[in-house]
Amino acid sequence: MSKVGKVPVKIPEGVKVTVKDATIVVEGPHGRLVQDYRPDRVEIKVADGVATVTRRQEGKEYRAFHGLYRSLLANMVHGVSQKWEKHLLIKGLGYRARLQGRKLTLDLGYSQPVEYELPEGIEAEVPNPNEVIIRGADKQQVGQVAAKIRAFRKPEPYKGKGIRYKDEIVLHKAGKLGGQGAG
Repeated sequence: MSKVGKVPVKIPEGVKVTVKDATIVVEGPHGRLVQDYRPDRVEIKVADGVATVTRRQEGKEYRAFHGLYRSLLANMVHGVSQKWEKHLLIKGLGYRARLQGRKLTLDLGYSQPVEYELPEGIEAEVPNPNEVIIRGADKQQVGQVAAKIRAFRKPEPYKGKGIRYKDEIVLHKAGKLGGQGAG
């Protein structure tokens, strides 16, 4: 069995998992997520507050789908019950973030501020001008939005200026040593 796939997914109170045809629907206090799956490869059963994923046959592809759909289901259950979040840190002189409604405005050293409209299902919080917290029920969407915001000004290796994830380590490089001119 797949190491990931054989672990059952616990369904907390207030979360409803429905498997119908080739679709998994997970509903909870923080939203509703829908995921298509391959019923010819895996079987998903929900009983007594636990969801189990089993594969239809043995084989490399079946094992891969087994672990994949178990992980997707676990991520959906976690998202609708607790939400996913990513922390972004902004470092640099004059770099800051502001939130106005659903629009995130970033001052990143460009001639104009960068404005980013948050997609549906995503919330942002700016506890201080140098930190942005992205939250949502869909793990993939939270990661995608955080990656897009980070891409506006990636951390550079000399001074570390830019936007980075809270747990990201930016390796610093030494600058040029000495001022030898051509000659």
